[in-house]
This record gives sequence, C-alpha cells and structure tokens, in this order.
Amino acid sequence: MGSILVTGAAGFIGWKTCEKLLEYGYTVVGIDNLNHHYDVRLKEWRLSQLERFANFTFHKLDIEHIEALRSLFRKYKFDAVINLAARAGVRASVEDPHVYFTTNTLGTLNLLELCKDFDIGKFVLASTSSLYAGQNMPFKEDLPVNTPISPYAASKKAAEVLSYTYHSLYGVDVSILRYFTVYGPAGRPDMSIFRFIKWIDEGAPLQLFGDGSQSRDFTYVDDIAEGTIKALKNVGYEIINLGGGNKPYSLKYIILLIEKFLNKKAKIEHKPFHIADMKASWADISKANKLLGWQPRVGIEDGLKRTVEWHVKNRDWLKQVQL
Repeated sequence: MGSILVTGAAGFIGWKTCEKLLEYGYTVVGIDNLNHHYDVRLKEWRLSQLERFANFTFHKLDIEHIEALRSLFRKYKFDAVINLAARAGVRASVEDPHVYFTTNTLGTLNLLELCKDFDIGKFVLASTSSLYAGQNMPFKEDLPVNTPISPYAASKKAAEVLSYTYHSLYGVDVSILRYFTVYGPAGRPDMSIFRFIKWIDEGAPLQLFGDGSQSRDFTYVDDIAEGTIKALKNVGYEIINLGGGNKPYSLKYIILLIEKFLNKKAKIEHKPFHIADMKASWADISKANKLLGWQPRVGIEDGLKRTVEWHVKNRDWLKQVQL
C-alpha cells in the first residue's frame, strides 16, 4: 500500500475517504486549514475519528500556500494526491466568489505544480455536477459544460482544465470526479439533508427554496469515498461521474423520509428559488462502472436512515452547530 496525500481531510468527503484508505492499509497524510466556512466542530469531530489510526498524520495547512505545501512534499514521499480541499456551495459562491477561486483553482494549481516538481504521477480531483446546469439528463461526461452558472462551478471547471494541462505537458495521470449531491452522517451543515434533519428534529421552521419539486441524484458518502479510492487507478486523463445513478429524488420526498425516520413533522417555510441553483441533477454512471468497476451500494432510504440515526446519537452537541 502506498502513501497518499488527502487535502480537505477534515471535510465531509475527505474524512470518509481518509477513513476508508486507512482501513485498507494505506498511509495517509491529511491536510486541512480548518476554516470557519461552516461550524468547525463538525471538522473536529471528523478528525477525532481519524486520529485512532496509527497510519494517519494530520497537518493544519492551506493549499493556497504553495511554500508550506512544498515543505510537506519534501518531508513525505507521496504516491498520489487526492485533492478534496475546496470551497463548496453554489449560493455562497455568489456572495464571495474570490475565495472560491483562490482555493478551488489556485489551490489546485499549487498541488499540480508540486506533483510535477516531485514526480508524483497520480492526481485525483474532486469536481462537481453543478457544471451540468442546463444540459439534458442523465448527465454524461462528454457534455459540453462551458457555461457554468455559479462562481463555484466556474472555479471547478478551471481546476479541471488546469489538470488537463498538467496531464498534457507533464504526464500526470488525472482522474476528475464529478460528485452528485453527497449526503450522509457528519455532512456539511449548508447542505439540505443536514439542515432538514436538524430543523425537523428541533421543531424549527424548515426553509425550503422553491416548491420542493427540484430533484437531486443523492449519493451516499461511503459510496463516494469508495469511488474516489478506485479512481487512484491509472486512467490517463478521465472525467468520471460519481452519482446515485438510479433516479433523482425530489426534496419533498426527502422531507417525507426524514419525517418518517424521526417520527416528527416538518414546519415548512417556503423561500424563493435561487437563480444559481439547478432544477434537477441525474448522473449517467456507466463510465464509472466500466472504467473503475464502481457502483453505488446504498439506496436513498437506507442512507437517510443511517444519517438520521447518526444525528440522533449526536444530537446533544449538534444542537450547538450553527447553520
């Protein structure tokens, strides 16, 4: 087993990817700047789950700072880099677009430059289904995604293009993973499922943007982590969808399931639909299956049940988490 650098190790997908890599016997060096983009208590909880592994080392570090990164690359010999550090979220990117580009685009450039300098042959980049806005569903990787409708999507498109440049110029083997609406225990508090569970459980008004008919290809975090690890395979340069792949589910249906598992009723407060949001997302995952042998295993009901159970188990400290 090799040594892997995972950026964004305290993030939602980063934590679960690290955990699975460690269970498989990899040596993992995780970095994260532990910023306050959302409540840091969630990041600290995730890190606490990783610290029980002897083959895990953590450094508080920002991928925007190339010289700090260079010192880390000198200290360790990495076999691959998995870049999961990102500013995520469509609506927040409209409010503060600059930080999305410094992290998602400049940060990716820093990592690619160091892969070149230190002869690291494999780079995995987390990208987003938000790039498919306005395209016909189910979304396939060969669709022309040249008109992103949010700074977040634009910053990820730029990172994809940079990754291709370093593949073309320097032979870095690149897997680009376009994730579709990831959910699960210890998820991001700006995501709908985390918020819906918390609001319904605490009896607070549930803020629903639009009428709830908008739908997403929800994908359980364990499945995403497995696909991310499979993407360490040498592929040349490939863009690969990782999504639920079955069908999209409406937010109204998600709310009904959460109500069922909590045995509580939602108090819905309707808000206007946000112009930068997508009406629907649905992944064609045939390429991931063919190229990586990956298929999601956790269905929406099972995944939501596990997520609600985690929330109930941890609700005492989750009450303090700010949305």
